[in-house]
Amino acid sequence: MTLVVPPPLVPCLQLFDGAHNDLDLKAELVRISGQLDVSELERQFVSTLSESGFLHDDVYARLRDARHREFALSPVREASHAGAAYPGDPVELRATLNEYMNGTAPPAPGKLVGVAAPHVSPFGGVRTYRAAYNALGDDWRDKTFIVLGTSHQGEPDRFGLTRKAYETPFGKSRTDLGIVDRLAQQPAALMEDYCHAIEHSIEFQVVFLQYLFGPDIEVVPVLCGSFWRSITEGGLPEDNDQVRAFFDELGDLAAREGDALRWVLGIDMAHIGRRYGDPWSVRADEGRMLEVSARDKDRIERVTQGDPAGFWDLVQQNRDDLKWCGSAPLYTFLKAVPQARGRLREYQHWNIDENSVVSFGAIAFTRG
Repeated sequence: MTLVVPPPLVPCLQLFDGAHNDLDLKAELVRISGQLDVSELERQFVSTLSESGFLHDDVYARLRDARHREFALSPVREASHAGAAYPGDPVELRATLNEYMNGTAPPAPGKLVGVAAPHVSPFGGVRTYRAAYNALGDDWRDKTFIVLGTSHQGEPDRFGLTRKAYETPFGKSRTDLGIVDRLAQQPAALMEDYCHAIEHSIEFQVVFLQYLFGPDIEVVPVLCGSFWRSITEGGLPEDNDQVRAFFDELGDLAAREGDALRWVLGIDMAHIGRRYGDPWSVRADEGRMLEVSARDKDRIERVTQGDPAGFWDLVQQNRDDLKWCGSAPLYTFLKAVPQARGRLREYQHWNIDENSVVSFGAIAFTRG
């Protein structure tokens, strides 16, 4: 839903924060309009926001529930970013990815068990997507892909699952329902169909995997909720018994299935600048972002050395002022596959707007 708000009324939106009331809105409308009687203007403004689903009220609840039911009835998880983040036409999409993947990348170190790739829009991270997915050899074909994605909408300390197959312009993947059903028995697991419906962190990985290995790939999509309580209050994520049990289940899965599995992480790293609540503007690879790069690479080194505790200690510093949105999938992978050791293949900044930068990297993981 898109709603166009007249520019003079935009300051009124900040009053719908739960801390202001009708009198505050009336006072702002009087100031903006220069009129004392703003009752009709107030009514129209509030009703327009409500009818469009922008207020947390009964209308919003009905719209949300209808959307949830719509997705629940769909047999597949349809591509939600096709036609925007990447082409919606399969021929155009293949041509675009051919262009993205056409470049040199260092050889992969040994037999890979996993890879971390970005989840920024592919056009913003071409070098890093190429470095990640050019590392995958033909031995990845016909494997089951455990895709750990950042959950931007799901509950913290929870792992969001879906039984629906991901569908992209290339076609429909398959979901390993046996593994999903086993993971779903864990208390930390939730069937978060709706979070999957709008989440991009897994969708982009499925697109690249289908490009390489065909549409009929087998996937286990897992959205990793933030371990925010651990970041803000201290301790490790597995101090939560339910989180620890989920890690153990993934570890048992990795040990049991062995070479039948490959692990794919859809992660970004730092989020810096005004878009992300910082009081400053930043430019890629300049100024303040040089310090961010150094801190990012300290964390990456802990990851590549297979040191989850050391990695988490760095994440917890300053309550993760770098705002890494990929920390939960990375930590989950390190706990599930403790033998994994990595190599950084690419690291990149991208100005997502004029004032804000996202960092991300490609990491290839071998076992032991």
